[in-house]
Amino acid sequence: MARQNINIGSSANDGTGDPLRTAFDKINDNFIELYGADNDINTLDANLNVNNFAITTGVTNGDITVTPNGTGNINLGSVTINGSTISANDSTQITVAENIQTTGTLNVSGATTIGGATTLSTSLTLASGATVTAILDEDNMGSDSATALATQQSIKAYIDAQNTAQDLDFSTDDSTSLSIDLDDEVMQFSGGNGINTSGSGNTVTIAIDTGTVATLTDSQVLTNKTLTAPTINGATMTGNVTVDNITLNDNIISSASNADLILDPSGTGDIKLTATSTDITGNASVSGTLSTADIATTGNQTISGSLTTGTLNIGDLNIDAQGKITTDTNGDVDIEPSGTGAINLTGPTNITGTATVTGQLNVDNLRMDGNTLSSTTGGVTITAPAGQNVAVGGTGVKLTANEANFTLMEATTMRTDAIQNDTSNGDISISTQGTGVIDLNTATQATVGSAGGANALPATPTGYIKIKIAGTMRVIPFYDEA
Repeated sequence: MARQNINIGSSANDGTGDPLRTAFDKINDNFIELYGADNDINTLDANLNVNNFAITTGVTNGDITVTPNGTGNINLGSVTINGSTISANDSTQITVAENIQTTGTLNVSGATTIGGATTLSTSLTLASGATVTAILDEDNMGSDSATALATQQSIKAYIDAQNTAQDLDFSTDDSTSLSIDLDDEVMQFSGGNGINTSGSGNTVTIAIDTGTVATLTDSQVLTNKTLTAPTINGATMTGNVTVDNITLNDNIISSASNADLILDPSGTGDIKLTATSTDITGNASVSGTLSTADIATTGNQTISGSLTTGTLNIGDLNIDAQGKITTDTNGDVDIEPSGTGAINLTGPTNITGTATVTGQLNVDNLRMDGNTLSSTTGGVTITAPAGQNVAVGGTGVKLTANEANFTLMEATTMRTDAIQNDTSNGDISISTQGTGVIDLNTATQATVGSAGGANALPATPTGYIKIKIAGTMRVIPFYDEA
C-alpha cells in the first residue's frame, strides 16, 4: 500500500481538509504499513524488522537480500562486497580473526603464507596441477607415491645411495653390450681402420686417416662407388652419363626406349628456350599455361590448360589478349555446346547493343518466358532508386490479377484521379487496421446547403448517400453547396 497523505486544507480550520476520522484513519494505515504485525506483504513487518540492533524478517525462514543498484557495492565499514567478490575499500588486507572451514575447493591465485597450525583434510593442489597429500621422510623412496613430497634429508640419502652403485651401460655397432662401474672402471675409446682417437683434458677427438679414407677437399679417385641422393656442384663429366632412364651424350639428351622426356621445374619456375630458332619434330603437348610471342602453325592444335596470347586468328574468328572475340566479316559468332551442355558465364557480364534470347531466360529466381515475367521461388520485387518512379506505359493498360484475394499494393501515399470497381455492381471496401479511422482531408464551408445557415439545417436534404459502415448499409443526407 502506498503512503497516504493527509489533506490539511488551505488554512487553519477552513473546512477544506480531511475530517478527523479520515485523517486518523490514514495515520493508522501508514503506521500499520510501517510497524504492522499482520505479515501483510505491503507492511515493513512482512519484510524487515529492525529491533534491538538486529535486522530480521517477519516471515518465517525468510531471506534478507541486500541488493545495490546497478554495479554499486555493499559497504560494511571498510569491507566492500560486489557480487561474489569481497575486498577492502581502503586497499588494505582483509583479516578473519576466527577459524575458517570451507567445504568446497579453495583456489589461491597469489602468494600464500601459512603460519601456525594448518590442517588440510584432503589434499593440496599446486598451480601446475600436481596434488600433494603428505610429506614423507623415507631415505629409500620406497612408497613410490605420486601425491607425497620427500624431505630434503630423504632426497640426499637416496641420491647418495644411487651414485654409489651406479653403472654406465652402452652398446656398440656390433651389438656388444658393455657396462662401466663408475666407481673403479675406465672407459676406453679405440679407433678402427682409418680412424684414430686421442684425448686432451676432458675431450676425446676421433680423426680419420686421409691415406685410407676419402675426404671432402683432397683429390681422390672413387671406383665402383654408389652415391645416394648426392649434391654435385660444377662437375665435369666425359663420355655418356646415364641418370636412371636419361642419357647425356655431348649435346643430346635422350631417354630409354619409348619413355617420355619430362622437364619439370620446381614451384613457380619456368621452362625457357632461349635459342634463336626452336624446331619441334613430332607431336608437342602443352599442359598448363603457354606464353609466347607470335605462333604460326599448320594443321590442328590441341591445347590442355590456359592459352595466353596476343591475338589468336582462327579462320574468320579473332580472339585478342583482352578476351574480345570478333570476326573479319559480318558473320555471326556462334557458341554451341554439344548435347545437353550449357554455356556458363561467370562473373560480371556486360552486353552492349541489342540482345535477343529465344526461349526461356532465367536470372537467379526471376524467369522471363514469352510475355510472362515470373519467379521460380519467392516474390517479385521491382525497386527504383530513391526519388524515382516505377512507370507502366501503354494506352488502356490494366494491372490485373488472376487470384481472388489479391493485394495491389501496400503504400503510405497513393495518388490517383479515380478509384473504380471493375466488377459490375461490386462494392468498394475501405477499411483500417486495428482502431484506425478513415481520415478525409477535404475542403469545408461554414453553412449547410444553399438554404441553411451555420446552425440551421434545411428542412429537406437534397438526397442521401448510401454507404456501408462496419458491413451494415446506412444512408447519409447531403445538401447542395452554398
